[in-house]
Amino acid sequence: MNILQQSISGLPAFIIYLASALALLAVFLFIYIRITPYREIALIREGNIAAAISLSGAMIGFTIPLSKAIAQSANLPDMLTWAGIALVVQLLAYVTARLLIPGISRDIPAGKIAQGVFLGVLSLATGILNSACMTY
Repeated sequence: MNILQQSISGLPAFIIYLASALALLAVFLFIYIRITPYREIALIREGNIAAAISLSGAMIGFTIPLSKAIAQSANLPDMLTWAGIALVVQLLAYVTARLLIPGISRDIPAGKIAQGVFLGVLSLATGILNSACMTY
């Protein structure tokens, strides 16, 4: 087998995992923006920095453990299982932020950047820890 054939022999798996990961990110975003009492996308379109930071942190906080699940999975069902766990953990980070700062669901639509940064960083930190715990 020549070098080019060897190089592209993994292309079908790459495409399957990439498509699955993008679909999972879309599912995560769909669920996340439904559980928050404000509309992040509309707020971001209006220039709300707090909403942009908080949603961006949640996306990165989900994709870090998702990438770890992809890299370590034995197969697609294994990856999907760990991606589901990552999704739940990230949603719990949002619930935790609401418990720690009860007014956060009013503050982010009001553009209070400190609360947006806090939620974004909490989501990111949770994702990093979640990823580190995925050692199997």
